[in-house]
Amino acid sequence: MNQKIFQMGLSTETVSLYLLCCGLADSGATLSTKNLLEIWNASPEAMNASFLELEDRGIVLKIISDGKANHIYKLTDADDWK
Repeated sequence: MNQKIFQMGLSTETVSLYLLCCGLADSGATLSTKNLLEIWNASPEAMNASFLELEDRGIVLKIISDGKANHIYKLTDADDWK
């Protein structure tokens, strides 16, 4: 986890999603919407909106999608964040 996330003016839900992503990544689990929905407290729509914000800021990168609702992401280096 990079502390820079708290200085970027992101919504609370987006920061929460980033922290969940870091936890999954640290445990070696796949960073997928399926895995995250199991631990996400808000709606799936809120998670999707937060992922869009993380993608727009270069914090996560969508690396694969099944064409439906399951996407796999990876965290990017904080030097690449916008």
